[in-house]
Amino acid sequence: MTRGSPLPAHRVAIPALPEQSTPTHLRLEAFNTAPPAEAYTTLLTCLHSETWAARVATHRPYPTIDALLAAADEAAYDLTRGDLTEALAAEKMPQLPPGTYAAAHMALGAAHAAYESKFGHAFVVCEDSLDAILEAIRSRLPNDPEDERVLAADELRKLAKQRLLHAL
Repeated sequence: MTRGSPLPAHRVAIPALPEQSTPTHLRLEAFNTAPPAEAYTTLLTCLHSETWAARVATHRPYPTIDALLAAADEAAYDLTRGDLTEALAAEKMPQLPPGTYAAAHMALGAAHAAYESKFGHAFVVCEDSLDAILEAIRSRLPNDPEDERVLAADELRKLAKQRLLHAL
């Protein structure tokens, strides 16, 4: 018996960002000189932790993107349990691109619901492939809640840096 062709791999939809024709160093300069409230709001879109956003915004200006990313990473390592809860509460299930098979939506929804039921927060992973996301959810479901909290915090740090790069 021969098998049909495999289903195409689906990527999770990452919101399109406006075309960035401004060089990175100028976007960093704009971030460094933005009013504190504007910088803070931008940072909250990367990681929804008021403590994290305030700390990263307060330590401006950053000489390079790498320095900003290092500061963001360090601030994320210092999140308290409450900060982490706040950040995880703002995370949502990844959105699949239009035209994705209904079975893929159902599989992701079921896996995410099982994860949320067990751990009490959205699943976070710095992946954009549906297969990788489903595999990660399934492999992490057996985790102890405290171990999973550590993994979720690590994934949030990665996501925050990725989102910050996209924002700048």
